[in-house]
Amino acid sequence: MSFGKSRTVTLCSLANFINAADRAIMPIAIIPMAKELNWNLPLQGYILSSFPIGYLTSQLFAHIFVRRFGTKAVLALAVFTWSLVTFATPFLAPLPFLLIFSRIALGFGEGLALPTIFHVFSNYVPMEERSRSFSYLIALGSVGQTFAALICPHIAWRTVFFFFGFIGFLWTFLWIISYRDFNLNIGNVGADEAFLHPSSKLGNKSYRWIEFISHWPLWAIYIAHFSMNWSSYIVMVWLPSYLTKTFDADPTNLSFTAFPYVMNCLLGVAAGHFADSLIQNRWTVLSVRRLMTAIGLLGPALFMLLFISVDNLLLAVVFISISMGLSACNSAGHLSNHADIAPNHAGITFAISNTLATIPGILAGPVTAELVVASHGRWFPVFILASGVNFVGAIIYQSQSASTQIL
Repeated sequence: MSFGKSRTVTLCSLANFINAADRAIMPIAIIPMAKELNWNLPLQGYILSSFPIGYLTSQLFAHIFVRRFGTKAVLALAVFTWSLVTFATPFLAPLPFLLIFSRIALGFGEGLALPTIFHVFSNYVPMEERSRSFSYLIALGSVGQTFAALICPHIAWRTVFFFFGFIGFLWTFLWIISYRDFNLNIGNVGADEAFLHPSSKLGNKSYRWIEFISHWPLWAIYIAHFSMNWSSYIVMVWLPSYLTKTFDADPTNLSFTAFPYVMNCLLGVAAGHFADSLIQNRWTVLSVRRLMTAIGLLGPALFMLLFISVDNLLLAVVFISISMGLSACNSAGHLSNHADIAPNHAGITFAISNTLATIPGILAGPVTAELVVASHGRWFPVFILASGVNFVGAIIYQSQSASTQIL
């Protein structure tokens, strides 16, 4: 991989590090915040689920903004917006309505990031390097979540928001001074040259929006992404609260919530290299995408059931860590499949996919709270449902996915 490609992949991956870290703060910080500000469980659910509302609404705007302003401006705006909201959270916390509104704004900013990055990767990263590039991107997100999970339980919650907000401001400055947009027609140059002289605008060929929801291979990706996110949001949003309520976990024990993200990071990178090696050894792209997606959906489904069945904190952390680790295989599966079947429009297809896959995030807070309350404090129905959704998603992807270009 050339220096220009490596630098861009690194910068985009670091943006995802901050993206993931900032969204991981609240599920941990909300425990001391709820005690201090006297929030009940339903209010906590609405606060935790307000982020995905903004995240969902910004997905399709990313495509429009990239066409009009280019990737540099859009990604800078996205990171600066969510960092500003993160920094301001301690001032808004005493006012739940304003806090919920700010969480929606945080989601809007973060929702612009990945579709913009997918535009970059799908245009400038060669086919044989995409799995590892996407795995680095996803892995750095896991590192961000790990970092947040490790330090948040040991630092005053207000300080945590100030710290991560400042990191985002610093990244924005580095991005502005180090990344350059070029408005060239990349259709007339090779992939390597296009990367060194990248056009951040999209190609001239356009499709009707109905084309992006009219093909079963696209719906296979959308459904697999939805399924993956259903269980991921449950873990990300509720794991600290579950460990606290079920095992009386103290702040030291809550640091264990970092381990699922460590596993996700390590297995994500390994899965990306493994998938690329299979392709280089003459496996078909479709076979690799289906294999990695099957591991990434069915594996977590099994280990979530084991997780909810144990009454030992250490075993619970081990099982949920394996679950999240196997989920990272999706980065070399359906998440990489966008660039296979819609290489010139992967930003749009990912935006649609991520929009649909954000619905579980909106439902994860209030639905989980209602299920737990209705079950008299039992969490078993929550994880049974998540495992079932993963199983259905895996079956549909195996039967309907493709790897040939359709858009």
